[in-house]
Amino acid sequence: MKEKCGLYIHVPFCKSKCVYCGFYSTVNQKDMDKYLSALEKEIVLRKDEPAGKTFQTFYFGGGTPSLLQISQLQQIIDNLRQHFFIEDNAEMTIEANPEQLTLDYCKALKSLGFNRLSIGVQSFQDDILQFLGRRHTAQQALQAVENAHNAGFNNISIDLIYGVNERNNELWKKELNTAFSLPIKHFSAYALTVEENSLLYRRIQQHRDVEPDEDLASVQYTILSEMVDKSPFAQYEISNFAIKGWESKHNSAYWDRTPYLGLGPAAHSFDGSHRSWNAPTLAAYFTQIAEQKPFYEQETLTDTDRYNEHLLLRLRTLKGIDLQEMTQLFGQKRTDALLLYFETDVDNRHYVRTSNHLYLTAEGLWFADGIAGDAFIDDFGESND
Repeated sequence: MKEKCGLYIHVPFCKSKCVYCGFYSTVNQKDMDKYLSALEKEIVLRKDEPAGKTFQTFYFGGGTPSLLQISQLQQIIDNLRQHFFIEDNAEMTIEANPEQLTLDYCKALKSLGFNRLSIGVQSFQDDILQFLGRRHTAQQALQAVENAHNAGFNNISIDLIYGVNERNNELWKKELNTAFSLPIKHFSAYALTVEENSLLYRRIQQHRDVEPDEDLASVQYTILSEMVDKSPFAQYEISNFAIKGWESKHNSAYWDRTPYLGLGPAAHSFDGSHRSWNAPTLAAYFTQIAEQKPFYEQETLTDTDRYNEHLLLRLRTLKGIDLQEMTQLFGQKRTDALLLYFETDVDNRHYVRTSNHLYLTAEGLWFADGIAGDAFIDDFGESND
């Protein structure tokens, strides 16, 4: 039986840049055809990678994949199916902006085989959308979800952003109630952060804007957790919430360290032992593919890397760390040291220890990166403290 794997395709084109976005994208679409040609060549170049794997998920992210015409998406999918083994019931996700999701476009996406739609709503308030640099209105966001539902999408996810200085707590509650009322099975909610290469970062540096209020974000995360507990949704990762059984298979594979192949500029891949990444810009990506390089750079993970990644990724999820699995992977001594760290250095309100699991509480998840970081080891096997 073939091992499972995920497939990610990065589509780097956008109509405009959102203020918070740190992912690679370009508003210049003149190279769209050249991108499609290079992507086709990369698919052929990497058709045997990762070896012996079958793809159970594939995910079109960006950028704005919904800027692609249906014929262009069909071309990519045909090439993928020609060169990779993709399960018949694979989870097929495409990210989309609300303004592109007409009923006809949604129906066409469904006919291509997409069975999951991730809609970049971000907010149901026009003033917040304008601040974030989004091109759609609140009404278009609601219409997009309705169009997707009417086109036959059962698995709809939306993105929301909290911790925006311009939105108070009562308005955030209103946003969540709106989301809960929609025919969606999943949503992601992210705190507004300042990425170094984002427009928001430059605005703050130029004193045209102020840093997001971390205390506001913390309070709104608490509101989020409390309201989710009273809704049909359940939290399963720091930023992800789903009706039971509708968790994102693709993203869950990242947190479980399942191998995945990333195609397109700035895409990352993981084969279980190595991480590799493609050239970070379109121009460099075109050169990479012309030179028939299967990836731009690669690193081999050490035991230390594997351990630290395991902690960081598993502690992001509600299921946390399986202690028996950890012992099998890293040894009893390392498991005992981790448990001692939690007992002595972590607030007991932030985690739960059962006979075979260690996981963070909803409150503890807010501090997950810090808790994991303090438990990291260095190359000599000692704690970073």
